[in-house]
Amino acid sequence: MYQLDDLLHLMARLRDPQHGCPWDLKQSYASIVPYTLEEAYEVADAIERGDFEHLPGELGDLLFQVVYYSQLAQEEGRFDFARVVDGITAKLIRRHPHVFPDGDLYGAPDAAKLEEAAVKQRWEELKAQERAEKAAAPEQLSLLDDVPTALPALARAAKLQKRAAQVGFDWPDALPVVDKVREELDEVLEAMSENDAEAVAEEIGDLLFVVSNLARHLKVDPEAALRAANGKFERRFRFIEQSVREAGRSMSNEANSSSGGALPTASTSRSTSSPVPSPTGSTC
Repeated sequence: MYQLDDLLHLMARLRDPQHGCPWDLKQSYASIVPYTLEEAYEVADAIERGDFEHLPGELGDLLFQVVYYSQLAQEEGRFDFARVVDGITAKLIRRHPHVFPDGDLYGAPDAAKLEEAAVKQRWEELKAQERAEKAAAPEQLSLLDDVPTALPALARAAKLQKRAAQVGFDWPDALPVVDKVREELDEVLEAMSENDAEAVAEEIGDLLFVVSNLARHLKVDPEAALRAANGKFERRFRFIEQSVREAGRSMSNEANSSSGGALPTASTSRSTSSPVPSPTGSTC
């Protein structure tokens, strides 16, 4: 069975200037980023589908992205894969003093256990300390400094809001956020009535941001919730497509039909309402 060293050797061969792969030799940090994001989503997709048979392959694809970046950096004399491993290991030891009280990876475990709340508080304190150490100047410090700009927008919104909440910049509970959702929706309607496309886009963004905040207050991951809604839409739409095909009709004809009847939908455990539009524009 191949080991990690074999993968590192393979990567070096692919990037060999004389005998490597022409495509791999053309790649850069920036050109690989889209593949990294795609591979990460494929890992998430396999987990959500419970496809554990293919999960090792997807994890391997994601691991290869880390190896690729490390090879590029090694060629430029910046760092290598070993430094990546050393960095993440040292950071996790540092962030888990309740597990490694003496800072020794192989030290004897401590019988004392901290409560989950204390562990979480200590985690946030350590991350704040790391952010301070990374900052070039104290006056540039911000709780938001290390929130990645490349995160999916809903996930980044939730993370920004969570950071701001650490210093009290937050609603006391979910109900005022619901009121804010209604307020933002009214502003969308106002922009629509004025036929102002730029304002509509801005207000839609505000609405999505507040909905993400509502999800956070309700302890719902907005990104996961939207993925689940996407999956629900896909399942129901595929059911509709199948029903139309079995009836000997076409989706395009159904969409243009004036019959006004809603197509059947897949049954659900919660309600009959669905985000899937019928061919006539009503909801199934």
